[in-house]
Amino acid sequence: MPLKIKSSTMTKIIYPCIIITFFSVLIGRAQENIYTSKDAKIKFFSSAPLENIDATSTKGNSAINISTGDIIFKVRINTFQFKKKLMQEHFNENYLESEKYPFAEFRGTISDPKKLQQVGTYDLTVTGKLNIHGVEKPYTTKINVIKTPTMWTATADFDIRVADHNIKIPTVVWKNIAEVVNTKITAVYKK
Repeated sequence: MPLKIKSSTMTKIIYPCIIITFFSVLIGRAQENIYTSKDAKIKFFSSAPLENIDATSTKGNSAINISTGDIIFKVRINTFQFKKKLMQEHFNENYLESEKYPFAEFRGTISDPKKLQQVGTYDLTVTGKLNIHGVEKPYTTKINVIKTPTMWTATADFDIRVADHNIKIPTVVWKNIAEVVNTKITAVYKK
């Protein structure tokens, strides 16, 4: 004798399956527009009367939605490497307090996201908020984008005012640290 299933039971089984399938397709399509960079390079340079400060991290993470232009960029503060070990210790312990504020993060939007989908070289603008040392500030800067069929490279060059992010510089060393730090970012994005 064949097994009879009530119509309401069948609806309870099929309806959730249809919903799950629908959302799986949507998520898959959304991911087609997401590119990530897992080893972005961030370099900062500070020119001061007594000593220049130069540090680099190649541990930046970023993701961009090329349909909307939304971008997020995050780097762990203690991944910055200095030429002098003592400078690195002071940077992490006294200035950026990397145990208390472990990340720097930027969230924003790139202008004219349609260009992100076209092969070529473009100068675009990114606007968003940068959070360093627990202080979030608005930033707008130019970025250069080189798009190939399989990936794209973005570079940016901008200045950060130390005081804007409540980073205290003791008067004893004010000649060693500049008030404005030049920051350069290079990120290669892939699907």
